[in-house]
Amino acid sequence: MAFNIVLIEPEIPNNTGNIGRLALASGSHLHLVKPFGFEINDKRLKRAGLDYWQHLSVSIYESIEEFFEIQANQRMVFFSSHAIKNHWTIDYRDDLFLIFGKESVGLSNAVLKKASTQLFKIPLYSQHIRSLNLANSVGIVVYEGLRQLHS
Repeated sequence: MAFNIVLIEPEIPNNTGNIGRLALASGSHLHLVKPFGFEINDKRLKRAGLDYWQHLSVSIYESIEEFFEIQANQRMVFFSSHAIKNHWTIDYRDDLFLIFGKESVGLSNAVLKKASTQLFKIPLYSQHIRSLNLANSVGIVVYEGLRQLHS
């Protein structure tokens, strides 16, 4: 398994479906933390994941507290547009947990505070946008990690 992709409270089914497809393509495991902004059987989620969803390795958690309790001893990195360090400076390793917040507001302040030393961003080169689409962000991070693991 390459990475563990974690979506905390995802809101948009199409993003989650696309990220599920990416997880399968990259050999990663997808972790989904409730509450969701959609039903897990939403047709938009399935359409974005196409017929690959049935092959996906996925875990679902009832809350962020449950996720952190179960995965307490794992190596994690967190992503926020407010971070200082860039994603290419991460020491990518097999089974690393890549933590992403919800589309509308990102990670909560409590998580940002807890993760302050392991917080990374994808650099943006325009002052006219605040962030990238979640599915695009996950793709950028996962494939940078794979590049580093396989170079």
